[in-house]
Amino acid sequence: MAAEQMADRGEEPDRTPPTTAPSAAAPASPEPALVPPARPLDAIDRDILRILQTDGRASIRSVAERVHVSRANAYARINRLVEDGVIRGFGARVDHERAGQGASAYITLKIVQNSWRTVREQLQALPGATHIALVSGDFDVLLLVHTPDNRALRELVLTRIQSIPEVLSTRTLLVFEETDLGPRPDRPAELA
Repeated sequence: MAAEQMADRGEEPDRTPPTTAPSAAAPASPEPALVPPARPLDAIDRDILRILQTDGRASIRSVAERVHVSRANAYARINRLVEDGVIRGFGARVDHERAGQGASAYITLKIVQNSWRTVREQLQALPGATHIALVSGDFDVLLLVHTPDNRALRELVLTRIQSIPEVLSTRTLLVFEETDLGPRPDRPAELA
Protein backbone atom coordinates (compact mmCIF):
# COMPACT_ATOMS: atom_id res chain seq x y z
CA MET A 1 0.00 0.00 0.00
CA ALA A 2 1.35 3.44 -0.88
CA ALA A 3 2.65 5.61 1.92
CA GLU A 4 0.19 8.37 0.96
CA GLN A 5 -2.78 6.01 1.32
CA MET A 6 -1.53 4.76 4.68
CA ALA A 7 -1.02 8.33 5.90
CA ASP A 8 -4.52 9.32 4.77
CA ARG A 9 -5.97 6.43 6.80
CA GLY A 10 -3.93 7.35 9.87
CA GLU A 11 -1.67 4.31 9.49
CA GLU A 12 2.07 4.45 9.58
CA PRO A 13 4.31 2.80 6.99
CA ASP A 14 7.08 0.48 8.16
CA ARG A 15 9.02 1.68 11.20
CA THR A 16 12.15 2.21 9.15
CA PRO A 17 12.07 3.25 5.53
CA PRO A 18 12.60 0.55 2.92
CA THR A 19 15.98 0.69 1.32
CA THR A 20 17.35 -0.41 -1.98
CA ALA A 21 20.86 0.53 -0.90
CA PRO A 22 23.08 -2.11 0.72
CA SER A 23 23.00 -2.18 4.50
CA ALA A 24 25.87 -0.57 6.31
CA ALA A 25 27.05 -3.99 7.43
CA ALA A 26 27.00 -5.51 3.94
CA PRO A 27 30.28 -5.38 2.03
CA ALA A 28 30.32 -3.01 -0.91
CA SER A 29 30.48 -4.45 -4.38
CA PRO A 30 33.90 -4.35 -6.08
CA GLU A 31 32.67 -1.85 -8.68
CA PRO A 32 30.28 0.89 -7.55
CA ALA A 33 26.86 0.78 -9.18
CA LEU A 34 25.91 3.69 -11.39
CA VAL A 35 23.91 6.07 -9.24
CA PRO A 36 22.15 9.09 -10.71
CA PRO A 37 23.61 12.43 -9.64
CA ALA A 38 22.22 13.50 -6.30
CA ARG A 39 19.72 16.31 -6.30
CA PRO A 40 20.54 19.31 -4.11
CA LEU A 41 19.55 18.90 -0.47
CA ASP A 42 17.30 21.47 1.13
CA ALA A 43 17.02 22.28 4.85
CA ILE A 44 14.35 19.60 5.39
CA ASP A 45 16.52 16.92 3.75
CA ARG A 46 19.45 17.91 5.96
CA ASP A 47 17.23 17.80 9.05
CA ILE A 48 16.01 14.32 8.06
CA LEU A 49 19.60 13.15 7.63
CA ARG A 50 20.56 14.51 11.07
CA ILE A 51 17.64 12.71 12.68
CA LEU A 52 18.39 9.39 10.95
CA GLN A 53 22.11 9.63 11.72
CA THR A 54 21.31 10.11 15.38
CA ASP A 55 18.54 7.49 15.45
CA GLY A 56 18.38 5.20 12.44
CA ARG A 57 15.32 3.54 13.99
CA ALA A 58 13.24 6.72 14.05
CA SER A 59 9.77 6.10 12.67
CA ILE A 60 8.48 7.90 9.62
CA ARG A 61 5.88 9.54 11.86
CA SER A 62 8.55 10.80 14.27
CA VAL A 63 10.73 12.13 11.44
CA ALA A 64 7.75 13.86 9.81
CA GLU A 65 6.69 15.51 13.07
CA ARG A 66 10.20 16.72 13.85
CA VAL A 67 10.73 18.30 10.41
CA HIS A 68 7.13 19.56 10.13
CA VAL A 69 6.06 17.71 6.98
CA SER A 70 3.44 15.04 6.28
CA ARG A 71 4.35 11.39 6.74
CA ALA A 72 3.94 10.85 3.00
CA ASN A 73 6.36 13.70 2.31
CA ALA A 74 8.91 12.37 4.83
CA TYR A 75 8.58 8.85 3.37
CA ALA A 76 9.08 10.16 -0.19
CA ARG A 77 12.07 12.28 0.83
CA ILE A 78 13.77 9.38 2.64
CA ASN A 79 13.20 7.11 -0.35
CA ARG A 80 14.68 9.77 -2.66
CA LEU A 81 17.71 10.11 -0.38
CA VAL A 82 18.18 6.33 -0.55
CA GLU A 83 17.67 6.18 -4.34
CA ASP A 84 20.10 9.08 -4.87
CA GLY A 85 22.72 7.24 -2.80
CA VAL A 86 22.85 9.93 -0.11
CA ILE A 87 21.68 7.38 2.47
CA ARG A 88 23.77 4.26 1.94
CA GLY A 89 21.98 2.13 4.50
CA PHE A 90 20.80 1.89 8.08
CA GLY A 91 22.82 0.31 10.84
CA ALA A 92 23.78 0.25 14.48
CA ARG A 93 26.77 1.94 16.08
CA VAL A 94 28.49 -0.81 18.03
CA ASP A 95 30.63 -0.66 21.16
CA HIS A 96 33.22 -3.12 19.87
CA GLU A 97 34.75 -3.85 23.26
CA ARG A 98 31.36 -4.77 24.77
CA ALA A 99 30.70 -6.88 21.66
CA GLY A 100 33.78 -9.02 22.34
CA GLN A 101 36.14 -7.15 20.01
CA GLY A 102 38.53 -5.75 22.64
CA ALA A 103 41.51 -5.04 20.38
CA SER A 104 41.30 -2.31 17.76
CA ALA A 105 43.95 -1.02 15.40
CA TYR A 106 44.47 1.20 12.42
CA ILE A 107 46.69 -0.56 9.93
CA THR A 108 48.48 1.40 7.23
CA LEU A 109 49.43 -0.43 4.06
CA LYS A 110 51.73 0.35 1.17
CA ILE A 111 50.50 -1.51 -1.90
CA VAL A 112 51.62 -2.18 -5.46
CA GLN A 113 50.63 0.66 -7.76
CA ASN A 114 47.27 0.12 -9.51
CA SER A 115 46.31 -2.80 -7.24
CA TRP A 116 43.70 -0.93 -5.15
CA ARG A 117 40.65 -2.85 -6.42
CA THR A 118 42.28 -6.23 -5.87
CA VAL A 119 43.54 -5.30 -2.40
CA ARG A 120 40.20 -3.75 -1.43
CA GLU A 121 38.36 -6.98 -2.26
CA GLN A 122 40.73 -9.01 -0.08
CA LEU A 123 40.60 -6.54 2.81
CA GLN A 124 36.79 -6.50 2.74
CA ALA A 125 36.83 -10.25 3.35
CA LEU A 126 38.90 -9.92 6.54
CA PRO A 127 37.13 -10.63 9.82
CA GLY A 128 36.80 -7.47 11.90
CA ALA A 129 37.57 -5.00 9.09
CA THR A 130 35.24 -2.04 9.57
CA HIS A 131 36.69 0.78 7.46
CA ILE A 132 38.97 0.85 4.43
CA ALA A 133 40.22 4.03 2.77
CA LEU A 134 42.52 4.71 -0.17
CA VAL A 135 44.53 7.74 0.96
CA SER A 136 47.39 9.97 -0.10
CA GLY A 137 50.62 10.41 1.80
CA ASP A 138 53.27 8.06 3.17
CA PHE A 139 51.04 5.00 2.80
CA ASP A 140 48.28 4.00 0.40
CA VAL A 141 45.56 2.35 2.47
CA LEU A 142 44.17 2.93 5.95
CA LEU A 143 42.33 -0.02 7.47
CA LEU A 144 40.44 -0.09 10.78
CA VAL A 145 40.01 -3.52 12.37
CA HIS A 146 38.44 -4.85 15.57
CA THR A 147 39.50 -8.26 16.89
CA PRO A 148 38.80 -10.22 20.06
CA ASP A 149 42.34 -9.75 21.40
CA ASN A 150 45.94 -8.93 20.47
CA ARG A 151 46.67 -12.52 19.50
CA ALA A 152 43.88 -12.40 16.89
CA LEU A 153 45.12 -8.99 15.75
CA ARG A 154 48.66 -10.32 15.32
CA GLU A 155 47.33 -13.29 13.33
CA LEU A 156 45.26 -10.98 11.13
CA VAL A 157 48.22 -8.71 10.34
CA LEU A 158 51.04 -11.24 10.05
CA THR A 159 49.16 -14.10 8.42
CA ARG A 160 46.27 -12.63 6.47
CA ILE A 161 47.21 -9.08 5.47
CA GLN A 162 50.93 -9.55 4.89
CA SER A 163 50.24 -12.62 2.75
CA ILE A 164 48.36 -10.53 0.18
CA PRO A 165 50.85 -10.34 -2.73
CA GLU A 166 50.07 -6.71 -3.56
CA VAL A 167 50.78 -5.53 0.02
CA LEU A 168 54.34 -4.24 0.20
CA SER A 169 54.38 -3.26 3.89
CA THR A 170 52.14 -2.66 6.89
CA ARG A 171 52.27 -0.64 10.06
CA THR A 172 49.92 -1.30 12.98
CA LEU A 173 48.70 1.48 15.27
CA LEU A 174 46.95 0.11 18.36
CA VAL A 175 43.87 1.97 19.52
CA PHE A 176 43.93 2.47 23.30
CA GLU A 177 40.63 4.31 23.53
CA GLU A 178 38.09 5.54 21.01
CA THR A 179 35.16 7.91 21.08
CA ASP A 180 32.37 7.82 18.52
CA LEU A 181 31.79 11.33 17.19
CA GLY A 182 28.52 10.47 15.49
CA PRO A 183 25.99 13.24 14.97
CA ARG A 184 24.52 14.74 18.11
CA PRO A 185 21.84 17.35 18.67
CA ASP A 186 24.44 19.67 20.24
CA ARG A 187 26.33 19.84 16.91
CA PRO A 188 23.71 21.38 14.59
CA ALA A 189 26.21 22.62 12.00
CA GLU A 190 26.66 19.15 10.46
CA LEU A 191 25.43 18.69 6.90
CA ALA A 192 24.77 22.41 6.62
